[in-house]
Amino acid sequence: MPKITKIVVDRNLCIGAGTCVTIADKVFKMDVENKAVVLDLQGADTSTILIAAQSCPTAAIFLYDEDGKLVFPSKA
Repeated sequence: MPKITKIVVDRNLCIGAGTCVTIADKVFKMDVENKAVVLDLQGADTSTILIAAQSCPTAAIFLYDEDGKLVFPSKA
């Protein structure tokens, strides 16, 4: 797994399920609109961040590597 250097939460896709916060509470938090936002990219290791992104029921979390390439979700 490449190093994650950017996390984007698509606010239009986020439904506020909060699974990302449950898994990586130092990386994500819910804002006043009950949408996930990124607190600290360094708040967890890469595998925890990936698990948090995978847990999102609407695939609203996008992970990018140092070259700006999309790591998750894959474009398959």
